[in-house]
Amino acid sequence: MRTAVLTVASAARRAHLERQRTVLAEVAPDVVRVEAFLDETPPDGIRDADTRTLHVPPGPHGLRVGAGRNVAAAAAIAEGAELLVFLDVDCLPGPEMLPRYTEAALAHPGALLAGPVTYLASVQRPEIADLPSVTRPHRARPALHPGQTRVAGPHEYDLFWSLSFALTPATWERLGGFHDAYEGYGAEDTDLAWTARAAGIPLVWTGGADAYHQWHPVSSPPWQHLDDILRNGATFHRRWGVWPMGGWLEAFAAAGAIERRGEEWVRVPHA
Repeated sequence: MRTAVLTVASAARRAHLERQRTVLAEVAPDVVRVEAFLDETPPDGIRDADTRTLHVPPGPHGLRVGAGRNVAAAAAIAEGAELLVFLDVDCLPGPEMLPRYTEAALAHPGALLAGPVTYLASVQRPEIADLPSVTRPHRARPALHPGQTRVAGPHEYDLFWSLSFALTPATWERLGGFHDAYEGYGAEDTDLAWTARAAGIPLVWTGGADAYHQWHPVSSPPWQHLDDILRNGATFHRRWGVWPMGGWLEAFAAAGAIERRGEEWVRVPHA
């Protein structure tokens, strides 16, 4: 099965991107690699000779992550890819990630496949051979043995994260890709999952398709993304009738930064 690995990238994550390239070259040297850069202009020296490089400039409100993934998928399909594997620039593929996604795609050709994700600590810089020894999948999602798959229940679609997932081109076309109204941080992956659920596309947890999220500083709630979360949350609400990222919204509200007004969340004027 001809596989493409699709990554949206930016100059701010250059070190993560270079590490990802190194690991991919070792564990999957024959895959089609497509990178969509989301900066205004990709910096000199960042292009890779073995990778199809695309450019999706930001919109007025920030990076267009969903649009970048859509463009990357179109390019991979045009090159004959039979399996699309989306892997965020922060993530490293485990040695068995692509084989497990391939097995799951053959068993569930019409599904949206999601593998486990381990969040590495700041001190962890494992060699490729050592990745399995640091595997600690996020506990919010089902724990499956390598090679095991399970179809998610309807309530589990909220646990879909777009940092690592896979599907066939036929399923991608049925899904219609990411909704391109989202800019900046948040909600585009939940929107994709809800679109899949509405279309009757199964979400399949894929044991052993491990990805490893490289450490970088974060905050919880993510204050630097407050305006993005409000804007993208409102877009999601218009489409689906509910607000996503409820835990973060409640945390912002508890801190006095936002408040609920009718069906909307808005900034408190002094915040």
